[in-house]
Amino acid sequence: MRVDGVIYTSEKMLEAVMHDKALEQVANVAMLPGIVKHSLAMPDIHWGYGFPIGGVAATDIEEGGVISPGGVGFDINCGVRLMKTDLTEEDVKPRLKDLVYALHNNVPAGVGSTGDIKISAPEERKLLVEGAKWVVDHGYGRQEDLECTEERGAIKGADPDKVSPRAYERGKHQSGTLGSGNHFLEVQVVDEVYDAPIASALGVSKGQVTVMIHSGSRGLGYQVCDEYSKDFIHSLSKYGITVPDRQLACAPVNSPEGKAYLGAMKCAANYAWANRQCLMYLTRLVFEKVFHMGPKDLGMDLVYDVAHNIAKIEKYEINGKVKELCVHRKGATRAFPPEHPELPDKYKKTGQPVIIPGDMGRNSYLLVGTKKAEETFFSTCHGAGRLMSRSAAIQASRGRSISRELENKGIIVKSSGRSTLAEEMPDAYKDVNEVVDVVHGAGISKKVCRMKPLGVIKG
Repeated sequence: MRVDGVIYTSEKMLEAVMHDKALEQVANVAMLPGIVKHSLAMPDIHWGYGFPIGGVAATDIEEGGVISPGGVGFDINCGVRLMKTDLTEEDVKPRLKDLVYALHNNVPAGVGSTGDIKISAPEERKLLVEGAKWVVDHGYGRQEDLECTEERGAIKGADPDKVSPRAYERGKHQSGTLGSGNHFLEVQVVDEVYDAPIASALGVSKGQVTVMIHSGSRGLGYQVCDEYSKDFIHSLSKYGITVPDRQLACAPVNSPEGKAYLGAMKCAANYAWANRQCLMYLTRLVFEKVFHMGPKDLGMDLVYDVAHNIAKIEKYEINGKVKELCVHRKGATRAFPPEHPELPDKYKKTGQPVIIPGDMGRNSYLLVGTKKAEETFFSTCHGAGRLMSRSAAIQASRGRSISRELENKGIIVKSSGRSTLAEEMPDAYKDVNEVVDVVHGAGISKKVCRMKPLGVIKG
């Protein structure tokens, strides 16, 4: 190991982590060329492809530091956005079933789902460069949405020439689709506020209804990761890199292979921001129809949108010298502190909003970044983290009706398939309340408020 592994967890959660190979993966990541400080794991850590999910690693570009597609994941820029509304739980409850059914009918979801937002091949190349801005410029949102999106919804340096025809084909009809698996659209209510001044600055308060959208780069991002992961195996021998697991295949960031992957990864990241912008547009339309109210009366403003599967080039001080690092966040959320120069003016005093979804039966959280998170390259957890594999969850759910169990708790759920509900049942995840307590207690992000689900659309 070139550096130590550091795991943020509690004694209780550590027991669960030791049941899979995630800790071994933390050690494997610590052997990557150019890695600095530590191989980090957040409390939602679980076994992933090469890197653990919940892993953070930064490599020094000047010292031959590498980039690894396995350190970003197959769903490039999978992420979450949170919208506030001016509605209360009392406003929504009488129409909750209608709202959930309307969202299910109007927001495409499920494996291979396609959307109504069609674009030509030349326009798709523009979308891969402009991201959420392309979507807003074509009428699917507001300019202020971009201000509240990480990287303003488009990371610079995207190179459409590095995306394969197969990846283009897979992404062609999927803008504005939720996808499958753990992706969701959730209507929530704020049920606890921990920091009233910051909550007020972020525009949220107790009893207010919010909407959370969790989705990513769909088939396009998967294809980019799949192709570059395979190609990078050849880079190992070319650059004399030894790794303990071929799923950690990598190349120096400044090599032709590294630059090509970064160009393609940024395209996929921009596609994901565009996708979540489309999903928010569709969601606003459904609310307007169900509640017979205009956008101004509904107050459906974006709080923030964060990526949690991405690699970014960022500057940090290492051993007294400012270095340019490639920060891999795989199942980890960027969490910039107050006054960080990359934050929009409206969040300069509060710190970056950090959105942490839980499972569909418990809670989700809104936090903010802190100065102390410099020890994690300004990173924190991304969700609850799985406890069970998908097959184990299906086995454990036999004889149960997950939708009825949730309805008994006042949560209306619609999904594209029965197996999705089984795979995604609350028992399949760690308790997000415990996960968030760890990052809050460690000081690497700070709790602002908690939400509970009212209605859920699963992919």
